[in-house]
Amino acid sequence: MKIAVVVFPGSNCDVDLYEALHTVCRADVEYVSHKQKSLAGFDAVMLPGGFSYGDYLRSGAIARFSNIMPAIIEFANEGKLVFGTCNGFQILTEAGLLPGALKQNNSLKFICKTVELEVVNNQTPFTSLYEANEHIKLPIAHADGSYYAEKDVLEKLEENGQIVFRYAGENPNGSLNNIAGITNEKGNVLGMMPHPERAVEALLGNEDGLRLFRSLLANGKKTEEAAR
Repeated sequence: MKIAVVVFPGSNCDVDLYEALHTVCRADVEYVSHKQKSLAGFDAVMLPGGFSYGDYLRSGAIARFSNIMPAIIEFANEGKLVFGTCNGFQILTEAGLLPGALKQNNSLKFICKTVELEVVNNQTPFTSLYEANEHIKLPIAHADGSYYAEKDVLEKLEENGQIVFRYAGENPNGSLNNIAGITNEKGNVLGMMPHPERAVEALLGNEDGLRLFRSLLANGKKTEEAAR
C-alpha cells in the first residue's frame, strides 16, 4: 500500500504524518507537492494540518484550488481512502468532499491541548481497530475547529453513522453535536480536528492515535480492491 502525504504552502504537520506512517508503522509513504496534478500509483492520501496558504481568506479555502485538488476529488470519488487532520479537515469541507464547515472556536482563541474523544463509529476503514464507544485522548491545535452544519445535515450525519469521533466531556471549541471527526457517505473520506499523528509513540506520552493508521493500513488494500 502506497500513501501520499500532500504538502501545501504553510503545511506544518506533513512531517508528523510521514513519520507516523513511515517510521512507526513502516508504511510506504511519499510527499506529494500541491503543484502536482496526479495521484497515480497511490492507494491512500493524507492531508496534513497547518496553515495552508497562511489561512488567508478562510482556513482551507485557497488550498481547495491547488493543482492537486482535482486529483484528490477524483481519488475520493473512486472510493479510495482520503484522510485529513485539522487543516486537512478544513480543506476537505471547502472542497465539498465532506459536508459542513469549520468555523472559529467559540472562545475566539487558538487552543492547544489534549482532549478526550469517544469513538462513535468503529466500522470505518480508519477506526476498525478501536472498540465501539471507546474513549481515547488526542491532541488538538486549532483556532478554527468548531464544526457547523445545517440541522438537516446534522441529522443525516447522525442517521448514516458518519460521525466517527465526538468530544467526550469537554467540548473545546463549540462544535455542534460535539463533533470532532466525520466521514463522507461512502465512509472512505475522514476528516477530524484532533491530531492522531501526534499520539503514536509512548515516548510522546500517548499511543491512542496509532490504531487509526494501523486500521488504515489494514483496510487500505480491501478498499482499493472494492473500488475497482
